[in-house]
Amino acid sequence: MTKRCLTWALLIVSVFLCPETIRSASGSCDLSVIRGNSVYNFSLASPRPKYPHGALSEDGFYKLALNGTFLWFQLCDQMIFNHDPPRCVGCQGCGGPLHCGMKCNALVAEKIEGYYVCTTIGQQSTTNIAPIDEKDLHKGVVVKMSASNPTNKCSLSVSVFCDPSRTHGLHSIDKHGTCDYVTELWHPSGCANIISIHGKGLGWFGTLIITILCLFGGYLLAGSAYRYFFLGIRGLDVIPNMEFWLHLLQILQSFLWSLVGRWRRRSQDSQNPYRPVRR
Repeated sequence: MTKRCLTWALLIVSVFLCPETIRSASGSCDLSVIRGNSVYNFSLASPRPKYPHGALSEDGFYKLALNGTFLWFQLCDQMIFNHDPPRCVGCQGCGGPLHCGMKCNALVAEKIEGYYVCTTIGQQSTTNIAPIDEKDLHKGVVVKMSASNPTNKCSLSVSVFCDPSRTHGLHSIDKHGTCDYVTELWHPSGCANIISIHGKGLGWFGTLIITILCLFGGYLLAGSAYRYFFLGIRGLDVIPNMEFWLHLLQILQSFLWSLVGRWRRRSQDSQNPYRPVRR
């Protein structure tokens, strides 16, 4: 019974006391930044008035051209082509010749010796979002997509500036280096949803307690993984210093039971009107 209680305690520490660690891998176009007493929440894929798909293209892709070079991309998701699909040689890493453009976030086509050759420059798994200006979060965010192939160093950066009233931009592309592309978009989704947390924070003591508990949970998980994979230990004995934690849990149980006993005795004494008088 004691071992079972300890197991449940470890699960609670790992799951509920460190939620930010688990949620940090949420949507590729979501970002939350704390500044002072405010939280700036960006979500490019969330619906907005007049923009049910947020900053995503309703056609399933954006298309730009620069000096005979064509660029297709979609924010936060893979591209979908119901019309005008890319027609080019190669298309490795993005659907191949039969489904070109359907398996990546960004694709560029350049004309080489009379043929358009496609290069994947963005995958959803390598998409990163960050503020345009760390000192002025009202400007918006930049979404950077890059190829997952280590031999392919190409990338696409789309700066989504805040414009609460309308959307515009995506008129041109800038090329930096061999295959790093940059473009800009003004959109209401680039504006942050600001939430005030003044007077609602945990304070330094609450933050310290959560930090200690998260470190404790990390110690237990790392130690358990080492004992399981490297030492071959199985069962609950995989938990490091198991005997110490069981002994500590027994001490805490005894302490709690003693407190409960004292409280019960005081309650009974207060309810008994005929208590003996000491002389």
